[in-house]
Amino acid sequence: MNKTDYSAVFEFVFLGLSTYRPVQNFLLAFSVVFYVIIVLGNLLVVFSVMFDAHLHSPMYFLLGNLSFIDMCLSTVTVPKMISDLYSGKNIISFQGCILQIFALHVLGGSEMVLLLAMALDRYVAICKPLHYLTIMNPQMCVLLLSGAWVIGLLHSLAQLAFVVHLPFCGPNEIDSFYCDLPWFIKLACTDTYRMEFIVTANSGFISTGTFFFLMISYIFILVTVWKRSSGGLSKALSTLSAHITVVVLFFGPCIFVYMWPFPTVSVDKFLAILDFMITPILNPAIYTLRNKDMKMAMRRLGNQVPGLRKIS
Repeated sequence: MNKTDYSAVFEFVFLGLSTYRPVQNFLLAFSVVFYVIIVLGNLLVVFSVMFDAHLHSPMYFLLGNLSFIDMCLSTVTVPKMISDLYSGKNIISFQGCILQIFALHVLGGSEMVLLLAMALDRYVAICKPLHYLTIMNPQMCVLLLSGAWVIGLLHSLAQLAFVVHLPFCGPNEIDSFYCDLPWFIKLACTDTYRMEFIVTANSGFISTGTFFFLMISYIFILVTVWKRSSGGLSKALSTLSAHITVVVLFFGPCIFVYMWPFPTVSVDKFLAILDFMITPILNPAIYTLRNKDMKMAMRRLGNQVPGLRKIS
């Protein structure tokens, strides 16, 4: 990547969420509190899965990795936003912007595939319980996780390949608090309509397609259980409700940002906050508060670590 590729623009300015100082102070406090909760909550899930032998199963292995990705997604954007709100600088270098876009799409693509893997896990557990441990063996779990990261990496590289050499020589203000492809492309000093369509459609169709595939798979699981035993439907629905909630929370903002034909900056910013600060808190809460094994594991972990006793 040579300097001539990005012309005279070496940094971008975030317009942020608000220019009103009292609102910025509120957002600063809000962001700090929520980010601390995100890190502690998701680390608690990860450590519980790692160190409690009762949770060494495919479902919790995938759940622990989901919490890790959620924590990383927040870490890519929220600390930078906190720093900008505190200092008032709101500046990111060209390389930093590219790196942030790259990390967001690697993590976002990986989480999409991981949610598919979790749907597969629930399908096998509910519809083929006698073959569960045979199908979802440790090798399969590692293969699914590796596939998620590889697909996420390829998705991100494919997206950046379209835009990394665009010329930037004029406006450098991004009306958001983080870098993403739709706003990044619009700042280029060339006609980018076709490229905007290709890149946006790529992420949009992937998000929409994965979302509908997941919804269809959950419906298929419920119909299969209902045909076998109407009594087991309520149990299956209780198990899947947490997965469905997480899928809607994750894919809803993605689909709106990339597929909605009439972009609204204020709505996009709200959805970004939902994606990076609210969903990563709700995910561990949804999976743990409804799961007796996870709650017991957290209590055991809390008893082993003095600092966690109050939390457990």
